[in-house]
Amino acid sequence: MKAIQVHRAGGPEVLELTDLPKPSPGPGQVLIKVEAVGLNFADILYVAGEYLVRTRYPMIPGMEFAGVVEAVGEGVEHYRPGEVVAALGGSGAFAEYAVVSSRAVVPVPPGMSAAEAAAFPVSYFTAYFALQTQAQARPCEWVLIQAAAGALGTASIQIAKAMGLRVVALASSEEKLALCRSLGADVTLLNTQDNLVDAVKNATEGKGVDILMEVVGGAGFAHSLKMLAYRGRLLVIGSASREMAQMYPVGLMKGNQSVTGVWLTPFLSDPTEMQAATAFLIPLVASGKIKPVVGERFKLEEAAKAFAFVQSRKNTGKVILEP
Repeated sequence: MKAIQVHRAGGPEVLELTDLPKPSPGPGQVLIKVEAVGLNFADILYVAGEYLVRTRYPMIPGMEFAGVVEAVGEGVEHYRPGEVVAALGGSGAFAEYAVVSSRAVVPVPPGMSAAEAAAFPVSYFTAYFALQTQAQARPCEWVLIQAAAGALGTASIQIAKAMGLRVVALASSEEKLALCRSLGADVTLLNTQDNLVDAVKNATEGKGVDILMEVVGGAGFAHSLKMLAYRGRLLVIGSASREMAQMYPVGLMKGNQSVTGVWLTPFLSDPTEMQAATAFLIPLVASGKIKPVVGERFKLEEAAKAFAFVQSRKNTGKVILEP
C-alpha cells in the first residue's frame, strides 16, 4: 500500500511517499480502507516532534480519518466489513489502509460523505469536551472562538450554538467572518483590528466573554485574559503561534477567573465521557443541525503541500487528504 512515512523531525520536507505492506487487524482491532484523512495542526506538531507526546520515528502521521471496514480482528462484534466509519487512531492514517483499536472507531450517520466523516472526530469531540466538560458552559453565556473559520473554529461555533451559547468569532479576513456568520456566530471581528479587547467588551455589553477558546498563544495570550468577564474561563486548546505565552497568575484573583487546559487524547480512553459526547454529537450530525466544514482537498502524495497550506493559515474548515 502507499503511505506517507516520516523518519526524522521536521516540516513538510520530511514527508516521504513510500510502499509498505498492507496491515492486518489483531485482536480487538479493525482494518479500514482509508478514503479521507482530516489534517490537523496537531499532525504538523507531531511530525515536528513538538506535540504533547513524544514522537517515535519512523511513523505514519494522521490521527483522524474515514473509510470502509475491510476486516475485523478477533473479539470485534460491533463493526462489519463494508461499513463506513470514522476513526481516531492517533497516527497511521496517511495511508491507503490503517489499523485501529475498535474503541477508536466512531459511527458515521447515513448520508455523511467520507470527507465530512474525516473532518468530524477531532474537531467536534474537542469542541464538546472544551465547552461542556471543561468550561461547563451554560445557555446564554458568551464564548469567544479564535481562528473561528478553521476546523476547530467552525466546529466550535456549531457546538456552541447547539448548547445555546452566544458566539464572538475572530478570524483574519472578511471572507472567513462571512463563513462564521453562516454557521451562527452572533458577533464577528477581524483579529487584526485595533483595540480588539475593547471591541470584544463592547460586543458583550462591557462585561467580556464568559469562555474564551485560546488556540494561538504567544504574545496575544495576555490580551485574551483581558477579554474575560468576571468568573470567565480561558481554555487553552493549542498554540498555533508556537511561541511561549506569559501570564501573571495572581491577576486571575480579582475576577475569580480560571485558565484550563484541553486535550482530547485522555478523554478518548474514558468510556463514560466518550459515551456522553457521542450521545450529544451523533444526533446533531444525523439531523443536519451540525455539519463538518470541508476545506481544501489534496491527494495523499500531496501531503507536503497540504502541510504547507495549513501552515499558511489560509484554510477554512478541515483540510482533507484523499489516498
